[in-house]
Amino acid sequence: MATTTPKHQRSEGALAAASGLTAFACVMLIMCGILDVFRGIMAIANDDVFVNTRNYVFQFDLTSWGWIHLTLGVIAVGVGIGLAMTATWARVMGVVIASLLIIANFLSLPYYPFWSLTMIALYGFTIWGLCVVEPDTEY
Repeated sequence: MATTTPKHQRSEGALAAASGLTAFACVMLIMCGILDVFRGIMAIANDDVFVNTRNYVFQFDLTSWGWIHLTLGVIAVGVGIGLAMTATWARVMGVVIASLLIIANFLSLPYYPFWSLTMIALYGFTIWGLCVVEPDTEY
């Protein structure tokens, strides 16, 4: 005869894993958000640092890319702080903002390819960490 543990009586291991994944996503959002803020400031202050392409479908001025990354980075840091305070809204917003940042990094691939790919991978892990945890888990 098999026994199952009721949903409200989770093991300490499951709670530790949920807490760990949420903490991982929190740290990743704050760290990557700060890196995006710095990248945005760099692009706004000095366009000559980045590779400038002429024939790209999604062509923006590098100053525009700087403001996009600066804004999304600040929001990511705010959502990461919300995750640290275990706010429920922060989990959903974490997935949304990380998805937007993946798109922004994808569109900025021609300007700084290695950095964009690195950030895409980090935001992908952040989304994974936020989506694996069950919604009703208290952490």
